[in-house]
Amino acid sequence: MNKKVAEAYIRKSGIFLGKYGEELNKKAVELISSMATFLNDTLAEAKLNSKNSGISPSQDQNRGDRGSKKEKSGNKPGGQKGHKGNCLRKVENPDKIVNIPIDLSKLPFGGYKDFGYESRQEIDYKVIRTVTEYRAQTVINEFGDSYTAAFPEFLVKPVQYGISLKSHAVYMSQYQLIPYLRLKDYFAYNFNIQLGTGSIYNFNKEVYDKLEDFERWVKEQARKANILCSDETGVNINTQKYWIHTYAGELFTYMFPHKSRGQEAVEVIGILKNFTKHLVHDGWSVYYKYNCIHVRCNAHHLRELKYVVENNGFKWAAEMSKLLCEINDQTDKAGGLLGKTEVESYKKQYDLIVAQGELECPLPEKDKSSKKRGRVAKGKARNLLERFKNKAEEILLFMESKDVPFTNNIAERAHRMLKVQQKISGCFRSLQGAKISCRIRSYIDTCRKNNITEIQALEMLFNGKKPDFMDSS
Repeated sequence: MNKKVAEAYIRKSGIFLGKYGEELNKKAVELISSMATFLNDTLAEAKLNSKNSGISPSQDQNRGDRGSKKEKSGNKPGGQKGHKGNCLRKVENPDKIVNIPIDLSKLPFGGYKDFGYESRQEIDYKVIRTVTEYRAQTVINEFGDSYTAAFPEFLVKPVQYGISLKSHAVYMSQYQLIPYLRLKDYFAYNFNIQLGTGSIYNFNKEVYDKLEDFERWVKEQARKANILCSDETGVNINTQKYWIHTYAGELFTYMFPHKSRGQEAVEVIGILKNFTKHLVHDGWSVYYKYNCIHVRCNAHHLRELKYVVENNGFKWAAEMSKLLCEINDQTDKAGGLLGKTEVESYKKQYDLIVAQGELECPLPEKDKSSKKRGRVAKGKARNLLERFKNKAEEILLFMESKDVPFTNNIAERAHRMLKVQQKISGCFRSLQGAKISCRIRSYIDTCRKNNITEIQALEMLFNGKKPDFMDSS
């Protein structure tokens, strides 16, 4: 509510304040205006949620539509037209064959001969404990000297866990986020393997130590990448607020925990120090301290535009959201790059919407009678409009530069499961535990992007081998 509206409200109410009425009316105008502004801001904050702002779903206190109000697509249930599904098919070479003879006594009387068979298959899954005992032969000569065959190099103890077991324990602990105690019960009840929580931690620590070369490699991949998506998210480490910093590309992922969200952490990680290519981010001010080609994440813009439409009803915000989605669809259809004519056309539409926003959402004027110092608060809608005005090149770069993505979701997806870990376990108990989790998940996620399964990746590591993609890069 501005000053003029407040004055009109007082006149309409017929407020008469006697001898000093004019002076008191001015104070009443200021009071009503400030109260209305405070009330509007409070109500606006209450409307913020994970769908119309940068609030993460895990921190969204207003998220009351958990799967209950999903918009109907109008499609029939099941696979849609053009969808390539996976159905259950017979295996050419089954592991086990069970022959079922026919009971001739139940057939009509007559002579019968074998005419082949009909087959049906049952696909099942069985995991059992396997204990392998290695017996090294010992010989003795006539002088009483004995000699024993050498055990394989990986056998260093009288009894030890195998690579497959350790790989599955690490996979279920770090990738499927099963807590240590539940994992201990799983091995004990199902396989009669008394696996202690200390052993599970040691498996994870062993993988972490073996991944030192991978961490150096993946950071180098990030430094020389043409497209690098970055993001950060908060986690709880032993009741303290920390941040997971994520850098990701199409073929690699790197995550690292740090107490700082800002430049201190970025400098420790060291990826952006000499980075000059495309950095896709959400506009965090720290990133602008580095001399690279900045690209803004439009997923954040779509959420903020939705908030402005819901809270303010501005047409420019609805039109801008519609335009961004249209440009993204057309860019995808064109293979990631629009022609010069289309680019110019969309830029003109973009500028017209910004101009429309200037009329709908003008810069607020400072009340000359107010004694408050500093700049006038612009509000979320105006700040967003100015971003579209001043950062147009960064926002629209995805349509005219091949491979530049519409969002930085590739980085957000990478650390999303760490937020799930916080829901399951509440926190990381130590910074070392967070580092172990980040490095292992970075490795597994990178392997998945290069068509190596999680178990394959871990068994390869325990066998002292590294993935082929680390040699070819």
